Amino acid sequence: MKKVRIIGVPEHFNYPWHLAISENAFKNRGIDLEWQDIPEGTGRMCKMLDNQEADLAIILTDGIVKSISDGNQSKIIQEYIATPLRWGIHVGHESKHQKIADLNGTKAAISRFGSGSHLMAYVHAQEENWNTATLKFEIVNSLAGSIEALTSGTADYFLWEHFTTKPLVDNGTFRRLGNTTTPWPCFVIAGNTKFIEENKSGVQHVLEVINTYTEEFKYIPSIDRTLANYYNQQLSDIQEWLSLTRWSQKQIDPTVIDKVNTTLHELGLIEKTKSYNKLCN
Repeated sequence: MKKVRIIGVPEHFNYPWHLAISENAFKNRGIDLEWQDIPEGTGRMCKMLDNQEADLAIILTDGIVKSISDGNQSKIIQEYIATPLRWGIHVGHESKHQKIADLNGTKAAISRFGSGSHLMAYVHAQEENWNTATLKFEIVNSLAGSIEALTSGTADYFLWEHFTTKPLVDNGTFRRLGNTTTPWPCFVIAGNTKFIEENKSGVQHVLEVINTYTEEFKYIPSIDRTLANYYNQQLSDIQEWLSLTRWSQKQIDPTVIDKVNTTLHELGLIEKTKSYNKLCN
């Protein structure tokens, strides 16, 4: 039995992995898949891959492209979510900020540098025609840290996945001023290069199993109710999220990588772009 350490955020996108693990689908292929939730998100996962603390990761496309461009010895092995990620733009419930324009020149909470919350703050600022060179950040490590920062006022706003934060909007912890979406498919499966090179057949088995599950995932009876219960979400929110989300079973397209590369370079977030073959296996 080959042990494979895989990491991802504790969000509804990753439920197919938990389902496949619970049904021993990987063990039936000789894979002992060990899942670890990483609530701190992409920034920490990039570091774990580079340090060989994890073999594979379900990770934000822009985050891993930036990390590999900065020297991370990892590669994208497949697109995972083929649709964009919807990011809520949040402030604390008692915040003086009432509209998105009020956030120009204020401080963004981010889980860590290189994370999705960090990179999307730049993408959003560009969309709003703000001066991205003057963006200010407060590292909060996780969603829990953002609650403390926005409530205490040490940060002004926070970008995080719309549906994950919806319960915090519903209960009055956050106010959402708007949304923004990634200009590309949002999640990929990546692995550290050493593991990929030494375990080609094992990687292929993992992909074949998860692709079978994701291809049929939306058609599982009452999957909306299962997800709502598992992630403590409103059924209507899960149904909306499912309608917006499409899983992928193929490698990411070179045109997507070109768009991510170009955007990150224009924003000054990477010095030099890397070729498709350097980024993808």
